Amino acid sequence: MKHSKTIKLTLSAMFLALGFVLPFFTGQIPQIGNMLLPMHLPVLLCGLICGWQYGLVIGLCLPLVRSMIFGMPPIFPTGIAMTFELAAYGLIVGLVYQAARQKNTLSVYRALIIAMIGGRIIWGIVRVLLTGVGSQAFTWHLFLEGALLTAIPGIILQLILIPVLMAALTRSGLLPLEKAQAVKD
Repeated sequence: MKHSKTIKLTLSAMFLALGFVLPFFTGQIPQIGNMLLPMHLPVLLCGLICGWQYGLVIGLCLPLVRSMIFGMPPIFPTGIAMTFELAAYGLIVGLVYQAARQKNTLSVYRALIIAMIGGRIIWGIVRVLLTGVGSQAFTWHLFLEGALLTAIPGIILQLILIPVLMAALTRSGLLPLEKAQAVKD
């Protein structure tokens, strides 16, 4: 049991590090970073691989710590809203995947889609609440643009890359629980 916690903690640290590094590949052009959502990938993978507790913590820490160290994302309102959004992603994707009877590609897609919807709703709620503190109104149009329209390339990337990575890790034996389950199918 202790060995499993150590592995999950180590993997979570790796996902946190990936969340720090991936935005550097898209950060030179902020519009591309907003479209590809580079910090979302490690949080979603952490929730799937390590569980909801780890995904929640990495989602909470990543935007705040990255903002403090690198100044990006800007802490208000983007960093705060992203903190709640990514925490929701890690929590929801981990809970839904953990609750799945069979750990297969369909259960990965189900967990991803539910987490993406839930995280974007949380992001929108936080942005509305922050509107009372800030000077710019957060409209329905801004919600649709930020949560969906701008993010379509990132959503597509997540829906392609994450199931492929999960399948590859399962086939390689690096996710032994899922591999044992897959054999029963």
